[in-house]
Amino acid sequence: MEVKGKVHEVSATQQVTESLKKRELILEYIENPQYPEYLKFEAIQDRCNLLDNVKVGDDIEVFFNLRGRPWTDKSGKKSYFNSLQLWKINQLGGAGAPAPQYAPPADISSAPDDDDLPF
Repeated sequence: MEVKGKVHEVSATQQVTESLKKRELILEYIENPQYPEYLKFEAIQDRCNLLDNVKVGDDIEVFFNLRGRPWTDKSGKKSYFNSLQLWKINQLGGAGAPAPQYAPPADISSAPDDDDLPF
């Protein structure tokens, strides 16, 4: 899945356990300008580095997986949690985004006319 929006907040990397680290990204998503949405994404393990060059105000595209899991509290009540785990980020437009690299156009005017293709 993917979504485009403006970076609202980027957290520092948190060491949750000895073997787990995570980092959060809050994205301002404006489907309806009157009511902007703020979506929280999490980056885990080596994907935390994807947020190193992301700054508040950047326009980005976030690619993510939707995850869900149940949790039962001590009284036996079951709850469900969802998380949006990002796995790729693309910078969009703006001054901070690098210009895309393209191959130079081919000069087809000097190509020979003797085309021996069967179609």
